[in-house]
Amino acid sequence: MFCYQCEQTAGGKACTGKAGVCGKSAQTADLQDNLTGRLIALASSNPSRNAELDRKIIEALFTTLTNVNFSDADISATANAFEGTAPYDMAKLWNAPEDIRTLKSLILFGIRGVAAYAYHALVLGYSDDSVIGFIYKALAAIGDDDASADVLLPLVLGTGEANFKCMELLDQANTSTYGTPAPVKVTQTVEAGPFIVVSGHDLRDLKLLLEQTDGAGVNVYTHGEMLPAHAYPELKRYTHLKGNFGTAWQNQQKEFADVPGAFLFTTNCLMPPKDSYSDRVFTTAVVGYPGLVHIGEDKNFAPVIAKAITLKGYAKPNTITGVNGGDTLMTGFAHGAVLSVAGTVIDAVKSGAIKRFFLVGGCDGSRPGRNYFTDFVKQTPKDTVILTLACGKYRFNDLDLGEIGGLPRILDMGQCNDSYSAIKVALALAEAFECGVNDLPLTLLLSWYEQKAVSVLLTLLYLGVKNIRLGPTLPAFVSPNILNFLVENFGIAPTTTVEADLKAIMAP
Repeated sequence: MFCYQCEQTAGGKACTGKAGVCGKSAQTADLQDNLTGRLIALASSNPSRNAELDRKIIEALFTTLTNVNFSDADISATANAFEGTAPYDMAKLWNAPEDIRTLKSLILFGIRGVAAYAYHALVLGYSDDSVIGFIYKALAAIGDDDASADVLLPLVLGTGEANFKCMELLDQANTSTYGTPAPVKVTQTVEAGPFIVVSGHDLRDLKLLLEQTDGAGVNVYTHGEMLPAHAYPELKRYTHLKGNFGTAWQNQQKEFADVPGAFLFTTNCLMPPKDSYSDRVFTTAVVGYPGLVHIGEDKNFAPVIAKAITLKGYAKPNTITGVNGGDTLMTGFAHGAVLSVAGTVIDAVKSGAIKRFFLVGGCDGSRPGRNYFTDFVKQTPKDTVILTLACGKYRFNDLDLGEIGGLPRILDMGQCNDSYSAIKVALALAEAFECGVNDLPLTLLLSWYEQKAVSVLLTLLYLGVKNIRLGPTLPAFVSPNILNFLVENFGIAPTTTVEADLKAIMAP
């Protein structure tokens, strides 16, 4: 086993023993490598593309993301779909010269993130041939043992460009299908009676479940990255979509224990379930775990609904508060909502009411040090605004920091899938002030865990965004030479202490 694609990799270097920190076994990791090797070999053979093959490759890459699929049977079956393709030997990648390994890892992990976003757009009927074509090109480059740094570096930024196109496409897919998100306050209280908690990121699966539970006497709650679903008009209209359950993905084993409800996982962020609740966890799409019931392509959620009815739910309302004790959350401040009041925001900046914007977002995780982001937000000056997205927001999204000009100081822009919203707002502000993005009173502090965070980071680098602070640790797969390149050309820096970082950021 060799795996270092997530932030919590063993010893900050790599998981190489019998199991990874995420819980996957060495055998599962090897099967994922075999699957990846098949994709690399296939792309290197310059195959005749078609819609079915494109979808299979996207789903296969998504399957290899952290915390998506722990089922050896599922991964083997996915690999068998590419039968006849002798896999590329992944040991060549993991044992390549350090800088080459870094660049190829950035590309591979980046396109895994791109594939996740492409999948969500694809199930809604949206695709971009140039994005999928780049995935083939990137896979082939990873398999080229003679590829130099001069060849690979442009592909690293090319991954960011492909992801930017993909996120823009996904934004179009979501808003065209479900409407433009609008700000909404979401309760964290679960009402009495049967209920289902939906986790992951897939809005289509949530919509189908809402349709199938309509009138069934079963309430539906979001979890983790599904929280922003409450802001979409076409989802919000279902009155049995009640609220949000729990906090970020890494707290599942504590928050789900002995809960009398059913859980549906639609994408990544699945923690290995404990015995106290494994009988009520269901998976769908590319998600899988041994022993769990899987809902197939027919999307018949009857087993999930039946389990919820059997469990009966809570006898009386139950509340799981946020990490800071708050019992309600605000979401829905995507680019449509923020730009609709752009005049107010611009006037507040010009008058000095808003001194700076902080984008504090990304993936959450369990490694010590992530309380940095909670403490940072708490200590931001009262004349600053915090933009946030992805599950990292659960470190502070239940705080009440007041308002500026009628806007909450914490603006939840959505899922990690909605990173395009933050980029669009930044570009609009730069245009309004006739300056570059790097000249705005804007600081980015990103927490990262898995491969979608890598693809978003590469998008920011492609757009020329500089001086990003990244934490709680820098990626283990980045060599000293490549890190120096990123520091010198983009000003990437690790988070240090809240006090030191704030002092440096707010210095005149």
